[in-house]
Amino acid sequence: MSTAHALRNLRDSLDPSARMPLVFLGHGSPMNAIEETQYSRAWSELGRNLPRPKAVLVVSAHWMSRGTTLVDVSALPRTIHDFYGFPEALYRETYPAPGDPKLAREVVTLLASHHGAEDDTWGLDHGAWTILKFLYPGADVPVFQVSIDMTRGLDYQLEVGQALSELRDRGVLILGSGNVVHNLRTMRFGGQPLDFALEFDGLFTDRLVARDFAALADHEGLGTLLRMAHPTVDHYMPALTVAGASDERDDLTFMNASIDLGSVSMRSFVFHTA
Repeated sequence: MSTAHALRNLRDSLDPSARMPLVFLGHGSPMNAIEETQYSRAWSELGRNLPRPKAVLVVSAHWMSRGTTLVDVSALPRTIHDFYGFPEALYRETYPAPGDPKLAREVVTLLASHHGAEDDTWGLDHGAWTILKFLYPGADVPVFQVSIDMTRGLDYQLEVGQALSELRDRGVLILGSGNVVHNLRTMRFGGQPLDFALEFDGLFTDRLVARDFAALADHEGLGTLLRMAHPTVDHYMPALTVAGASDERDDLTFMNASIDLGSVSMRSFVFHTA
């Protein structure tokens, strides 16, 4: 199914209730923020179709912590340009959305069992603002980030998602940002998708549809294929956070189901109550 068709179906099937969808977006290159691409167009369309949230909680591949799950409690999160060697226009981009310190501190409490802690130094890294600028171009929805504890296993992120899931009934959109396949060592401009990228993307999709999240968090079982798809798992973990926040009431919609640069999956998905 094409992304345009999937988004039309999503628009028609979304429940107008207060329960918010869950979104995972493959963010890919920061250049998507300043170029008109199939991905940025799809993000804009998605933003028009989603119910308007009271706040957005972002789990980005680019905020990693060790031993704690940090929550940004700043009132005005700064725009972080955490990349190098790109055109000057990209460094001039800002996303001046407000934070939500009160809600963020409640999330710290929610994540007490996962070593939740306050942080007021982070802001919005490029895994967040490069897609938020298309979802909510007015920068008028409060947003804050939650870090990924890289000392923990994959199943830990499923648990974090489950702990956060109650926020859906409070009008909070949980947004994961990473990539289902992310191997920059093997990427090639204009190249065809590599076999391992297609294989892992297909396996992930099948297991997500089957709600076999345990298999997706089985580092040993995924073995060599996971190591090829993710030399480091930072871009994989946000997908697991989003999966962990879903339940049996949710339908599943995919979008941007393509491999970019040979070894970066842009596959994105939305869990939503029909």
